Amino acid sequence: MTTALHPEWIVPDWPAPAHVRAVLTTRAGGVSAGPFGADGGGGMNIGASCGDAAEAVQANRQRLGTMLPSPPCWLRQVHGAEVACIDAADPSVPADAAIAMRARRVCVVSVADCLPVMFTDAGGRAVGVAHAGWRGLASGVLQNTAAAMRRQLDERDAELLAWLGPAIGPGRFEVGEDVIAAMRVRLPQAQSAFAAVAPGKYLCDLFQLARQALAQADVDRVHGGGLCTYDDPARFYSFRRDRVTGRHAALIWREA
Repeated sequence: MTTALHPEWIVPDWPAPAHVRAVLTTRAGGVSAGPFGADGGGGMNIGASCGDAAEAVQANRQRLGTMLPSPPCWLRQVHGAEVACIDAADPSVPADAAIAMRARRVCVVSVADCLPVMFTDAGGRAVGVAHAGWRGLASGVLQNTAAAMRRQLDERDAELLAWLGPAIGPGRFEVGEDVIAAMRVRLPQAQSAFAAVAPGKYLCDLFQLARQALAQADVDRVHGGGLCTYDDPARFYSFRRDRVTGRHAALIWREA
C-alpha cells in the first residue's frame, strides 16, 4: 500500500486520463540538510551525484518509493536525446527520456533548472518523461520522445499530450551565441526565444523552445510552463542560482 504524495509537491494540471499519474517533487518532504535542505525541515534531494550525503539521498529515494506503485527507473542522464523504453528492464545505456506502456512502471528524470516534460497519449496507453535542458532541446530529445511513444503505440499519428514542468525562467537564463546557433539547426524559429541583454549575451526562454520542438513533433496539446526554479528558492532547487544544490524528480506512470 502506497503512502500519500507530499502536499507541497506538484501534480500536473492537464487533461490526462485519470489512470495516468504524474508528480514533480519540490524541496519539501525529505531529510537532506545544508544547501540540499528545505525551509522548516529536510530537503527532498534525489540527486546522487551533486554533493549531498549518500545516506540522505538514499533515504529520500526510499521515502519517495513508498508513494509509488513500483521503484522508479533512474536514468544515467547526459544532456542528450536518447530515449529508453523501460517496459522490459532498466536501461543499460545513458538516456535523457523514458517511456513505458506497462502499468505501474514508473518513468523518472531528475532536474534542477532543466525542463521536465511529461507525455501521454489521449487514451493513456503510454507515458513518458524527458529531461530537456538547452543541449537536449538542441539535440531533439522532445521530438525523439514523441516518436518513440508513437512507435510503441504503433500509431504514427497518435495524439499526444505534454506538460511542461518548472525550469529556469526566461528572465534568468543567460546564454551565449553558441546556444542560439545550436538551436537554429533544429528549430527554424528559435531566434524568437532569445532576448539580447548585452553584446553576445541573451536571455533564453526554454518554455518557448520546448513548445516549438513539440509543435515540430505534432504535439499540439501542451500544458503547464512558466514556473521558474531560479525565482522560487523556497520550493525549487536551482543550479544556476546556487551551484551547489539538489535535484527534483519528475515522475509519471499508468495505474492500470
